[in-house]
Amino acid sequence: MTLLDIKDLSAFYGKTQALFDCSFAVEEGEFVALLGSNGAGKTTLLRAISGLLPFKGSIFYAGRSLEWIAAQKRLGLGIAQIPQGRGTFSEFTVDENLQLGATIISSRSQIRQDKERWYETFPRLRERRDQLAGNLSGGEQQMLAVARALMSRPKLLMCDEPSLGLAPSITQEILAIFKTLHRDHGMTLLVVEQNVDITLQYADKAFVIEAGQIVAGGAASDLINNEDIKKSYLGVA
Repeated sequence: MTLLDIKDLSAFYGKTQALFDCSFAVEEGEFVALLGSNGAGKTTLLRAISGLLPFKGSIFYAGRSLEWIAAQKRLGLGIAQIPQGRGTFSEFTVDENLQLGATIISSRSQIRQDKERWYETFPRLRERRDQLAGNLSGGEQQMLAVARALMSRPKLLMCDEPSLGLAPSITQEILAIFKTLHRDHGMTLLVVEQNVDITLQYADKAFVIEAGQIVAGGAASDLINNEDIKKSYLGVA
């Protein structure tokens, strides 16, 4: 089943056009990477899906048009985004951050169950549950950002540059967690990344965006071996 279907999507910052007729689809349960150089339009695309930017064209989620649906209501439909730079609440504890991620969940027992589930997935967060988020390492803050987003029980989890500022070993760990969410919890993932080789090791398929346009796409296993695409669009020698 197609969970996210984007056709001829153009997005704007004021009068400046940043995306040009982008079309692609994400199937339910897929791990999809959106690759491209800095400034290519990756973040803009996620912002349009989340309802933070005006757009032309169409975005369908689970067969429903998102054109007139506000950003907060999109969260209620099951679309969650982890922003670039993580965006954790530094003056709140780990546990309080998770609680804030569950604002759309009314059942207290469900919130308790979900906290326990994600503490099991991220044991380092359990160890630090009473620490302020601002005192965590960069990798731990990224784990917290993921767990907080999961507290809303999304069907589609979008993450913008999870490797930003992290060592390659920590990036591997974060992407492995995404793969576990995808494999064991059936999570549909759309991950924006510049770290091409590592990301393609974990994704099912990928799309390449350049100057606001989708210029290539396919199975991750094919793209990781396509030297022409990597050199031309991804800056990989």
